[in-house]
Amino acid sequence: MKRLGVLIGLAEHDPEAKARLVGFWQAFERLGWFEGRNVLVDYRYAPAGAGAQARAKELIALHPDVILTQGTPNSAALKQETTTIPVVFVGNADPISSGFVESLVRPGGNLTGFLLYEESITGKWLAMLKEIAPAVRRAAIVSNPKTVPYDYFLHGAEAAAPSLGLQIVPGRVENTADIERTIESLAQVPDGGMILPPDTTTVVNRDLIIALAARHRLPAIYSLRFFVTGGGLMSYGTDFVNLFRQAASYVDRILRGAKPGDLPVQQPTKFETAINLKTARALGLTVPPGLLIAADEVIE
Repeated sequence: MKRLGVLIGLAEHDPEAKARLVGFWQAFERLGWFEGRNVLVDYRYAPAGAGAQARAKELIALHPDVILTQGTPNSAALKQETTTIPVVFVGNADPISSGFVESLVRPGGNLTGFLLYEESITGKWLAMLKEIAPAVRRAAIVSNPKTVPYDYFLHGAEAAAPSLGLQIVPGRVENTADIERTIESLAQVPDGGMILPPDTTTVVNRDLIIALAARHRLPAIYSLRFFVTGGGLMSYGTDFVNLFRQAASYVDRILRGAKPGDLPVQQPTKFETAINLKTARALGLTVPPGLLIAADEVIE
């Protein structure tokens, strides 16, 4: 009987957390692992990093054979608590600068996993925002530096902005009040828009962000599809559920004797676009035919 620890950066009852774990188990069972039969599983949740260190300590005390985690704060907490128990992370954006791995090819320590985005992805988000909302002149990068490598995405945005005629506005937020203040401030000057990198803080507050974007008529592009199904304008990014399916292979290999330091950090290969036409109409935007053709999902 093996023991698996799971530390997720979302609330236990968040539908997105459940979907990701379902994806993991679909793949894990195909590899021959079944909860309660040949693997015991201990779940912990630290939404937006809240209580991450305490949850990490709890898991380490149970002496699991491997830990599956999602969220930069959770990876950081586990890294602080153990240098020996293997950790497979899902969706970290900048694991090298965060100190989780020595390199993508040779992680070298007890952490490895699946990269969410490279820095250049921010340029793609800006280009798509400009395409769907040509009037935008100012774009805020809205996320929490404590739960995501903020400068990683900010630098990518600043490099791409001049060629698109955009001014980048920092939008560092840590809580609900910050989110409200940042979006309301952005809306006071015409021709603003938003970029939402992947961040457990904004995911936890996604309903508020979508509502504020609609109230202030701010076009926004998100990195996660479920923002769009919830009423956001457009998203471009990787499929988190699919990343959890992929992570099952690394957990399996480690349980069968592989060392995490020898397993290269995997980079994303598949990206998806979703567009909400109802939201576009409410914002007075006409979606260019090219975007519609390229979209994997169009919500009427």
